[in-house]
This record gives sequence, structure tokens and C-alpha cells, in this order.
Amino acid sequence: MPAHTLNASGPSARATDTHRHPSPWRAVLAASVGNALEYYDLLIYGYFAITIGKLFFPTGDAWSSLMLSVGTFGVSFIMRPLGSMVLGSYADRVGRKAALTWSILLMMLGTAMIAFAPTYASIGLWSPAIVIVARLLQGFSAGGEFGSATAFMIEHANGKRMGYNASWQAATQGLATLLAAGLSAWITYALTTAQVESWGWRAAFLFGLLIGPIGVYIRRHTPETPEFVAMQAEAPAALQARSPLRDTLTQGLPGLLLGAGVVVAVTAFNYVQKVYMPTYAINQLHIATSASLVCTMITGAMLMVMAPAFGLLADRFGSIRVVSIAMVVIALSTYPMFATLVAQPTFWTLLVMQAIVGVLLAAILAPLPALLADIFPTRTRGTGLALSYNLSVTIFGGFSPLIVTWLIGVTHIKTSPSFYVFATTLISLASLWMLRGRARAH
Repeated sequence: MPAHTLNASGPSARATDTHRHPSPWRAVLAASVGNALEYYDLLIYGYFAITIGKLFFPTGDAWSSLMLSVGTFGVSFIMRPLGSMVLGSYADRVGRKAALTWSILLMMLGTAMIAFAPTYASIGLWSPAIVIVARLLQGFSAGGEFGSATAFMIEHANGKRMGYNASWQAATQGLATLLAAGLSAWITYALTTAQVESWGWRAAFLFGLLIGPIGVYIRRHTPETPEFVAMQAEAPAALQARSPLRDTLTQGLPGLLLGAGVVVAVTAFNYVQKVYMPTYAINQLHIATSASLVCTMITGAMLMVMAPAFGLLADRFGSIRVVSIAMVVIALSTYPMFATLVAQPTFWTLLVMQAIVGVLLAAILAPLPALLADIFPTRTRGTGLALSYNLSVTIFGGFSPLIVTWLIGVTHIKTSPSFYVFATTLISLASLWMLRGRARAH
């Protein structure tokens, strides 16, 4: 599909975009729907990791199959930096709208590949190969999603309530968690194990595909951001000729590294508590699958409801201040929460803990897009946002399930995931402190 079809970047299109002035809500919806699909697909894979490990990575040993399954979950994140470089640069040269359309199309393709993939029993080694390729494709598309979507929402906000508008990206993560955990809980409760392994898990992935066409339609019919249109109108030839990636890695390198540092703890806490927790509750605490997923639904609901409130707080008191306070609370509370859960491994303990986690996730995820967007100028914002976010997500997020599974297996300490989260908060607090100093210097 040619770029001009996706972006409608000719003079008449730019004039149309300039005069239409869509409401911020339309831009928020266009950006958020793909974000919801990305997180839904990611969570569904994590929630059915045990089933996928058994069907696609049979080893004769349940722990080894699970390790291969969560390892494949992490493999997709290897492609995120590449996706952020390609699609982020594309967003800075051709437009946010074009990059967003491509990312959701690629995401849908990866989801379909997993949903229809034959199992190991049917085609042998080709089966895990298909899953791995699909996850790599999803990782590539997700790599460009955050940067383009955040730039799209921030630039449509026109300087007004940027934290609030961008917080809906976190709110849609909560909605995706609610949908993914709710559907997974219903499937595991209503169906037998044989039915789940036969077709139930596929139904969960197919449900995600329904979101895709809606997202494509909305994104293709929402105008480009005013900031990008203005920049494009000033020097269209120079815009196509320059290299946003080179500029980001040279002139914008300090901001890039500090942004990535902030994301370290955010992504570690997010993936340990939201993605890995159902697997942890099932394997380590012996809580029923459906019950553990119901608790994760509470996390999603709290994140969805509280994210806009923390977005408003970020607009009022500053994103750095809100995220810093939330980070300190996470550092101090994660071990006590895990220790309480291990001492009292009940449904109600997990439910309360996951509700608290939802609030803490809202406190760090809601202000994060505006905080990162403020680091980069319009000309490199798509690339800078995508790279700073995905470098950390790749290392500290995608492999979190694998790291904490390994930690528990090696140390035999059920609270060891909290050690990982605590270590990452120290990195992010140092980055926030340096960002605050940088902001004061300017």
C-alpha cells in the first residue's frame, strides 16, 4: 500500500487536514484503538502461556515448556527496537497517521497467524516456527505503535491538557486487560481443559482480530496532526530527505537515554504484575486459573478508571513529580505485597493486591506519554518516543516473565519477583532526577 494512500499527503489533503480540526477525542480514539489491540494480543498470549507451551513447545517437562512459551513471548520484543526505528522514522518523515495504519495492519496479521497456527502434534517443528514468526511480526508493529500513537494524541491536544489526553493510552491498556482477562477467565471456567486446548484459546485470539478493522477505519479517517502538517508545509522536500533516526541518536541521545531509563521500572512493574501474575498465581500459589484472571480484571478496571485522574494530576503538578512519587511507592510496597500474598495465597488477598497494583500502574503509566513526548521536538518525536520506550520494554519488560520465572526456579524464593521490580525502580528514579535537573537547566 503506497504511503500517499495511507497518509493522503498531497497539498489538497494538507489543506483538508488543516481546516477539519478534529476534536481531541477523535484523535484519542484513533490512537487508542490500536494500543488496545496491541495490549490485548500481548496479554492473551501471556494468559494462555501454559496452554501454548503445551501445544506448541512440548518437551515432556511442564516447567521447560513454560520457559519456552514465555521465552517466545519475550522474543517478539527483540523486534521492537527495529520496529521503533523503521516505523518511528516513517512517522517523522511521512506522518503519524501513516505509521499508525501500518502498525495496526501488521499487528492484525501476526494475531491471525497465531490464531490459525497448527499445533506441534500436526506439523512438528513448523508449528513453533509459525508462532515465533508471528510474535516477531507483532513485536515489529508494536515497536512503532507507542511513538506514533503518543505523538498523535499529544500533537492533537494543541498544548491543552496533554497529560489527560495521553493518559487515555493507559486507560485503553486497562480496557484491554479487562477484556483479555475477562474472556480468558470465562473460557477457562466454562470449558474443559481439553476444550481450551482444542479451540478455546484460539477463540480468545480471534476476538482480538475484531478490534483491528475498526482501528484501521478510524485511523484512516482521522486527519494528520496540526504540528506535523505545519512542519510538512514549511519544507516538504527537506522533511523527506532528513534522517530522524540519525538526529535522535546524535543530537537527541541524552534525552533518549533518560527517557529509556524512566521506562525501565514502569515496564518491569507492568509486565510482572499484569502479564506474568496469572501464571505466577497458578504455578506458585496454586490459585485456580479463572480466579487469578478475575483478579487481573480488577487490575485492568482500576487502571482504566484511574488513568485519566492521574493524567489530570500530571497536568496540574507535572508529569515528573507524579511519576517520581508513584515510583517510590512501588519500590517500598512491592516486596510487602508479594510477601503477604505468599503468606496468605488466597483469592481475596490476590484481589486486593491486584486492585492496588491497578492504581499504581495508573499513577506511572498515565503521565508517562506526556513526560516522554516533552523530551523530543516535533521533527524527531515519533522516533524518539518509539526508541526510548521500546529499548526498555525489550530488555526489562518483554523478558520479565522469563527473568522472574528463572529467578524463582533458581532461588526457590517465591517473593523474588519483587527484587527485580525494586532494582528497576532505582534506575528509573535516577533517570527522573536527571530529567528534573535537565528541565530546570532549560
